[in-house]
Amino acid sequence: MDDAAPTDRHICVMGVSGSGKTTIATRLAERLDRSFCDADDLHPQSNIDKMAAGTPLTDDDRRPWLDAVVAWCDEQAAAGASTVFACSALKRRYRDHLAQASGGVLFVELAVPEDELRRRLESRTGHYMKVAMLASQLKTFEDLQPDENAVTVDATGEIEETVAAALRAADDR
Repeated sequence: MDDAAPTDRHICVMGVSGSGKTTIATRLAERLDRSFCDADDLHPQSNIDKMAAGTPLTDDDRRPWLDAVVAWCDEQAAAGASTVFACSALKRRYRDHLAQASGGVLFVELAVPEDELRRRLESRTGHYMKVAMLASQLKTFEDLQPDENAVTVDATGEIEETVAAALRAADDR
């Protein structure tokens, strides 16, 4: 399949923990031949420690992290690279902050029902985000608004189906 590349320099694959952000973003980056970053890797250790202890992050905790994600996008854009990154982007203000990255950001929300998210998190090992934090993330999540540069795709199917749906949604917008 010959994929048409979205015109935005950056694609943010977003959603709550367990939605498949990293998996889908990695595959999208491969399909589109773009640089990839898991925004979780840019969290300061203090944020990771809080989340591992089951403490939700505050907006103040997230600010330097979001700054680091934008800086990474800007560095990639300055080098002429387009990107795909996985980032929760739970609140509108976080997405507005990320949207400041050079070259434009398309947000691709992965929609997954809560019971499936819970099942995925309960079966996941070796990750600091535990199932106990899901309720906090769902409570924090703010729905995408029509004026945002964003699409929503069903992420309950097979990985390649979700990647294809994301590419179609990005192309159709």
